[in-house]
Amino acid sequence: MRKKQWQGWGAGEQPEQHYLIAPRALAGGGDIRHVSEFLRASGWRDKTRKGGPLVMESPDRAVRVSYDPHALPGGWTVRGGARGDQSAWWAVLGRQTPVEIVAGLTDALTRPRSAHAPNVWAPLEEEHWSTRFEGRNYTATSPDESTWVHFRQHEDGRALWWSGARDEHGNGWTAQFAPSTPMHLVQAFSAALASAEPVMRPRGRVPRSGQIRTTSVSVLPSQLSAWQHARIAAARAATWARNWSADRPRTTPHPHTRAPAGGARARR
Repeated sequence: MRKKQWQGWGAGEQPEQHYLIAPRALAGGGDIRHVSEFLRASGWRDKTRKGGPLVMESPDRAVRVSYDPHALPGGWTVRGGARGDQSAWWAVLGRQTPVEIVAGLTDALTRPRSAHAPNVWAPLEEEHWSTRFEGRNYTATSPDESTWVHFRQHEDGRALWWSGARDEHGNGWTAQFAPSTPMHLVQAFSAALASAEPVMRPRGRVPRSGQIRTTSVSVLPSQLSAWQHARIAAARAATWARNWSADRPRTTPHPHTRAPAGGARARR
């Protein structure tokens, strides 16, 4: 275990012990506010009832994200309603799914869809996951074999995406996606899953596993707050930019003011 001390400590603050954990898939659930506060800053409505599970609703009311640690098996549920050519869809992620991986999916719900065709396997291949075909089934496994993504297609055409992670003690989580789940969301999930960047957990929240690598770090409360605020500020800025672009009047130049097709002519 390595130890690192952050610079720039302020007077009157006491550093707190935290740990950077890799691989991230085995880091444990984490703080659900990493997901919920980003959605709130992106304009989502908090529909949580007093004493009930977390429920966040998208601005257009088409998608709901919920977290319930008490139901069986408990964890995250994301549901999208049918709209246009898009069928209703869902994704369920276990309670111990790291919030940074959940956020890969939920953050993508707040962004415009890319014009590029999604490729769920590309982020995994970039991180050297092994892949294999088994008939109509396709599986990718992390280099340490603790984490997987599995695609299964039945003879009747039904398909299922299934992912998860397990340590040597059998502790871990699973996630499933409906066949109709938009592929760019599954790709966003796989990118967050495959990321080699470690995630941070406080002392006492580090899983007991010989498969994880930990780096001890001393962090000030103000630093943690600053990192959290930076993530929230980014969400607010992106939301403002989208709303400004959507509300901005669209104007076209008057015909006689348009430049010639070959560009503006130089004056003589």
